[in-house]
Amino acid sequence: MAVKVRRPARLVAEIVTVVIAGIVAFPLYWMVLSAFKPAGEIQSAHPKPWTFAPSLDSFQRVLTVSGFGRYFLNSLVVAVVVVLLSLVLSFLSAVALTRFRFRGRGVLLVMLLVAQMVPVEALTIPLFFLMRSVGGTVPAFGLNELGSLVLVHLAFSLPFAIWMLRGFVAAVPAELEEAATLDGASRMRFTWQILFPLVAPGLVAVSVLAFIHAWNDFLFAKTFIISKTENQTLPQAILVFFKPEDTDWGAVMASSTLMTIPVLVFFVLVQRRLVGGTAGAVKG
Repeated sequence: MAVKVRRPARLVAEIVTVVIAGIVAFPLYWMVLSAFKPAGEIQSAHPKPWTFAPSLDSFQRVLTVSGFGRYFLNSLVVAVVVVLLSLVLSFLSAVALTRFRFRGRGVLLVMLLVAQMVPVEALTIPLFFLMRSVGGTVPAFGLNELGSLVLVHLAFSLPFAIWMLRGFVAAVPAELEEAATLDGASRMRFTWQILFPLVAPGLVAVSVLAFIHAWNDFLFAKTFIISKTENQTLPQAILVFFKPEDTDWGAVMASSTLMTIPVLVFFVLVQRRLVGGTAGAVKG
């Protein structure tokens, strides 16, 4: 029986990969561990990377916070709406930029790249005044409304999404569209019934990135949702446990763990197509 011998370089690469993965995963492990630790162990001067007395007290304190369910629902609504709008708008934009030739097309592509280079913090104050002005005309998208968060997250998600999907759309041969036209399919039918399923891996990758960005947002939620507490999102709920001299770290870790669960579930559901999506983006 032949014994498979690994090359030294590959073995070193695998060891380095495992070490890096462990370093990246350790903060998540510590977060979950602290969520289950009793208060005495969390506040200990000599913390240990384990516990023999797991407790659900921190989760109970989080779930009994007034309005926690509402905050969770607000975050879910914003994230889902941003994902759906990002998918539709980025797909149609990618098709337009790839399949059509028009004046200013190159400039628009460059603008998409430039938009991704601007720091989020530099745009927070201008966006605040913009949302305040928008609210005077369309109250649903003004300050203290979830619509303002949807617009802002959509604005930041679209440039990257369009650029990523452009590679997938370009990878579909033009001959396929010509064949569909000869068979009597209209451009609209080809776009939605043939092209849309073919770029599905890219759409999944875009949806994951848009969901994570909108779900984990704290800066915009804190900036735009000022006084309307019923429209606050889940990251803002964690502030309840931060106090000047007595921060409830167990509740902070428990609420952070609960926030991570929807992202993990969403990722598990789409992980197979996500791998194909990221690979396609690199090829494109």
